Amino acid sequence: MLEALPKAMFSLLASSGTLKSLASRYGLRGPTGFARRFIAGETIDDAIATAHEIHRAGLEVTLDHLGESVATREGATLATRAYISAIDAIVHSSISRNLSIKLTQLGLDIDKATSLDNLRRVLDAAGHASVFVRIDMEGSAYTDLTLDTFETLWSIGYRDVGVVLQSSLKRTPADLERVLRLGGRVRLVKGAYREPRDVAFHHKRDVDAAFVELMRILLRRSTRPAIATHDPAMIESTRTFAAQHSLAPETFEFQMLYGIRRDLQTMLSRNGYTVRIYVPYGREWFPYFMRRLGERPANVTFVIKSLMREKN
Repeated sequence: MLEALPKAMFSLLASSGTLKSLASRYGLRGPTGFARRFIAGETIDDAIATAHEIHRAGLEVTLDHLGESVATREGATLATRAYISAIDAIVHSSISRNLSIKLTQLGLDIDKATSLDNLRRVLDAAGHASVFVRIDMEGSAYTDLTLDTFETLWSIGYRDVGVVLQSSLKRTPADLERVLRLGGRVRLVKGAYREPRDVAFHHKRDVDAAFVELMRILLRRSTRPAIATHDPAMIESTRTFAAQHSLAPETFEFQMLYGIRRDLQTMLSRNGYTVRIYVPYGREWFPYFMRRLGERPANVTFVIKSLMREKN
């Protein structure tokens, strides 16, 4: 059955052009499309409408225009313009002023200078609008480039920008110290990319142990860290540690993905925690969608049931 497939298999499926083409025809078709649970839609208007729904539930949002591994300067320029347009839409719609981006979408695979120039354009627009920008962390091949870019921006005065670190990578404790020395804001995640064993932990218990240790450092030493997880055990560890150290709920926030563990989102919000939902949108949604399936078997079951309804 599909839900028995390992995460690596979903990574391979995500690169299938044929599967992407088929999914694109049906995944977001109508309100019952099988990808609608995890993707807000293909346009910024779809994302804004979804954000308003999330706000009505008492939660915050960050928008993400999907797309990665852009291979041309033209494509990187188009992605840059899309993010600047998203900033304008965020301001005019009065939703949370928070945006997530990927450097490969801005041209990192072309060269570092291209992505840095494009990122500065986005940050300049965001700065004028008081929009906080989070640089997503991609596969481990990009970790050094991403952190170098973040440090360069920080050194020339950009402050409304943060970065993501992954507990699955063995190098992350040192990377966290680097970011903390700068004073940067961190979103902590487990990590959704397929990585070699010499780079990343492959057993859940090791990833979880690293997550808890990094979380504790963040809560003690950083400015408004984002603890991004759907794992009840990680959430409870965070809540317990915060209570033991008399840390007020407003000093950090939980972050979760759109459509995943809505029960936990609601529970945390009702208990006074800030919960921010990562809202993805855009035409290039398929690789993101496949990673979500690979992370949690229950997501596969949901999609299968949706497809069964589609046939009936």
